[in-house]
Amino acid sequence: MSQTPRTSGSGPEGTPAPGPEMPAGGEAAAAASLAEAEDAALRLRGDTATSQGRLVARRFLAHKAAMASVAVFAAIAVLAFTSIGFAGIPGWWDKSYTLAATVVDGGRPTLSLVPGWLGGEGLRWGEHPFGQDSTGKDYFALVMRGTQQSITIALVVGTVATVIGSVVGAVAGYFRGWVDSVLMRITDLVIVIPLLVLAAVLGKIAGGSGNVLVLALVLGLVTWTGLARLVRGEVLSLREREFVSAAEAMGARASRIIFRHLLPNTVGVIAVNATFAVAGAILLETSLSYLGFGVRAPDSSLGLLISQYQSAFTTRPWLFWWPGMTILAVALSVNFIGDGLRDAFDPRQSRAARRKGRTRP
Repeated sequence: MSQTPRTSGSGPEGTPAPGPEMPAGGEAAAAASLAEAEDAALRLRGDTATSQGRLVARRFLAHKAAMASVAVFAAIAVLAFTSIGFAGIPGWWDKSYTLAATVVDGGRPTLSLVPGWLGGEGLRWGEHPFGQDSTGKDYFALVMRGTQQSITIALVVGTVATVIGSVVGAVAGYFRGWVDSVLMRITDLVIVIPLLVLAAVLGKIAGGSGNVLVLALVLGLVTWTGLARLVRGEVLSLREREFVSAAEAMGARASRIIFRHLLPNTVGVIAVNATFAVAGAILLETSLSYLGFGVRAPDSSLGLLISQYQSAFTTRPWLFWWPGMTILAVALSVNFIGDGLRDAFDPRQSRAARRKGRTRP
C-alpha cells in the first residue's frame, strides 16, 4: 500500500508547522482583524444585515463619555434658548438681560443646592439664582444670553469652516496638478498668519455691524484650513480606487464624482473635525470678545461677561465663575462628542492607543 509522502515543513500529522511569530509591524493588521471581528459579531446579533451607519451609531451610543457630553450640551442649549427666549419667541424666565433693577443683598446668588440636613439653606432657586451685576441686571439672564450667542456663533463657524474645508480639500485632491498647487498655497497663506490676529482684525470689522451672524461667517472664513488638508489627503487616496475609475469610464462629471463618490467616503474625517471646529470656535469667540473684538455691549457673550467682570473676581466671584464654568462645560462636552465620533468611525485608533498605554514601561 502506497503512502502519501509528507510535505516538507509539515507537522507530525501532516498539518502545517507553526509559522514564525508576528512581527512588530503586524500590530496594525491585528487591530484591523479585531475591528472586523467586532463588526461581524455585531452583524450576527440581528436577523438582518447591519449597515456601516448602524455600526457607527452603536459604537457612538456605547461611548459613555460621549453620551454624557451629549446630555450636558443638550441641557445647556435647551436651558439657554428656552429660558429668556430666542428670535422673538418669549421664554419662561421673567427677567430681561437688558433691564437694570435694584441690587438686592449685594447682588449675591439666591441659588442654593446644599440640603438643610447638611447645614445648607436647602434646595432653592430664588429670585436671582446667578446673582446680579453692579447695575442690578439679572445675571442668569445675562449668562443665558451669552450662552445663546456663543453657541450660535460656534455652530455657524463650524458649519462654514466644514463646508469650505471639505470642498477645497476634495477639489485639490481630485484634480491635483496646478489646481492642487494653487489651493494649497492659498491654504498655506491663511495658515501662516496667526489665527487670533487674523480673526481679531476681521472680527473688529464685522463686530461693528452688531450682527453675530456676520461675525460668525467671517470667523468661518479663517478656520477651514486644517480640515482642507485632511480631506485632501483622504481624497488623494480614494481617487485611486476602482469605483472612481469606473465612474470616470462611464463619463461621470468631476463634480458628480467629488460630491457623490469621494466626499461621502470621507464623512468620518469630516464629522469628527466638524465637532472639534465647533469647540475651537467657542474658545475663539470667547477670546475675541474678551479682547473687545467680538460681541460688544449692549449685547452679551460669555467672553464679554468675563472681560467686563474680571476685576470683581475677588469681591464678587460669581460674576466670573458662572460664565467661566459655562464655557468650560460647553467646550469639554463638544470635545468629548468629537472623541466619541472618532472612536465610532475608527475603532482601531482607540484600541491602538489603549494597547500602547498598556505596553508602555
